[in-house]
Amino acid sequence: MEPRLQKRYLQLVQQHMKSANTNAAGPALNAGQNQAFSATQAMWRFLSNPRVELADLMEPLREVGRQAASKSASNYILLAHDWCKLDYKKHDSKNDLRQITHEHDVGYELSTSLLIDGASGAPVAPMQMHLKTGSDVHSTAVDPPSVEAHHLDDLTPTMQESGDWGLERKLVHVIDREANSLGRMRTWDQQGHLFLIRCDDRRVKWNGQSALISEIADHFDRELLFEPCGEALYHGKPVIQEVAETEIVLDRHHSEVVEGQKRTVSGRPLTMRLVVTRLLDEQDYVLAQWTLLCNVFDELVSGYEIAQWYYWRWRIESYFKLLKSHGQEIEQWQQQSGAAIARRLLVASMACVAVFGLQHDESVEARETKRLLVRLSGRQMKWGVESTLPALLAGYMILLSVTDLLESPDVDIGQLKQIAANALPFNVV
Repeated sequence: MEPRLQKRYLQLVQQHMKSANTNAAGPALNAGQNQAFSATQAMWRFLSNPRVELADLMEPLREVGRQAASKSASNYILLAHDWCKLDYKKHDSKNDLRQITHEHDVGYELSTSLLIDGASGAPVAPMQMHLKTGSDVHSTAVDPPSVEAHHLDDLTPTMQESGDWGLERKLVHVIDREANSLGRMRTWDQQGHLFLIRCDDRRVKWNGQSALISEIADHFDRELLFEPCGEALYHGKPVIQEVAETEIVLDRHHSEVVEGQKRTVSGRPLTMRLVVTRLLDEQDYVLAQWTLLCNVFDELVSGYEIAQWYYWRWRIESYFKLLKSHGQEIEQWQQQSGAAIARRLLVASMACVAVFGLQHDESVEARETKRLLVRLSGRQMKWGVESTLPALLAGYMILLSVTDLLESPDVDIGQLKQIAANALPFNVV
C-alpha cells in the first residue's frame, strides 16, 4: 500500500474505534478533525480508490495473526469458519444486492475465517473474507470463489491457501455442523488438513460394530464414562462440564455431484476421534450436549481440550455481533456498492482486533487500561463483568479525543476545569 494510502488507512481505523449507533450517517471524526463532511468525503475517496486492494487491507490483519501464532503457548491455533447475512433490504441506493432466501430478504452474504488462540481461546483476527453480492464476489482470497458457489464450497480453497499465511503453529479448522459432510471430511483429511466439526447423528463403525453416534453417547452415560473436567458458562451462569471420547471409523458411502448428477460414491475409511461433551446443572440435569468429530490424533491433546476448541468457535459469533449490532453497525453503512462495503469492513475489523487483544489481555497494564476505557465510555457493567467489547470501543474514541485535546497548544487545562465546574446552571449541594 502506498505511504499516503497507508496513512489514510490508519486514520480510518481510528475512526472506527468507536461504538456506533444506528443513526450515524458516516464515520466518527478523528481526534483533531472538526469537519464531519470532509471526513466522510475522505473515507468515500479511500473506499472507492481502485488502488486500494482487498489483499492490501487484509495483510495487516494477517500480520496480527502471524504474531499471535508465534507467541501462542499451544502447538495448535484454530481457524473458525462461519457465515452471516448482511441485511440491506431498506437500502434503496445499493444496486448489487443479493437475494438471500425470498424476494424481500436481500443483502450481502459474508463468509469469514477467524483465527483463535489454541491455548487461551482469545480471538485474534479475521484471516479470510468473501463478500458475495448479487453480481460479484469481493474476496481476500488468491483464487476467489464464484458468485454461484455455495459457501461450503469456499472452505477447501481457504484451507489450501491457509498454508501460505506463515502461521507457526498447526492449524485446526473449526466448523459448525452445517459442514458435517463425509465427502468433504474425506477430502480435507486426504489433503492433510486438521479439522473439528460438530456432527449430527450418523451411523459409524465402533469397536468393529455398526452403531449410531447417539447409541455411543447413551453407552457413555450408562457406563458412567463421562468425566468432569471443570466449569463452563451456560447463558452466563457457571455449570459443570463433562467429556467422554472414543475412536470411530466413518466407512459408509457419501454423495457427490459427478458430471452434474448427484451420485453415491464409496471412499476410504476415515478414522476419527468422537468427543461427546455435555453441560450439567447442580441437579445433574443435562442442559446441553454436543458430539464432535476431530482428526487431531495427539496424545497431548485431551478430549476436554477438543471440547474447549469447539466452545471457542463462538468467538466468531461475537465478531459478527460486534460488526452488526454491538459496535460497528455495518447494516447501517451507506456505501453504495459491495466493493466499498468490503473495504470498509476490513478497516473496521482492525478496530475490532484492537479491542479483542485488549479484552483478553490479563496483564496489570491491560486491566488498568480497560477500567479507564469503560470509565470514559460511561457504560455500566453487569455485576462481575469488567468490560465489554462495545464499551472498550466507545472508550477508545473518547480517549483519542481527550489525548488530542490535551496536546493542543491552545487549550488551557484550568479553563477546561472551570467550564466543567460551571456546566450546570446551579450549584449541587
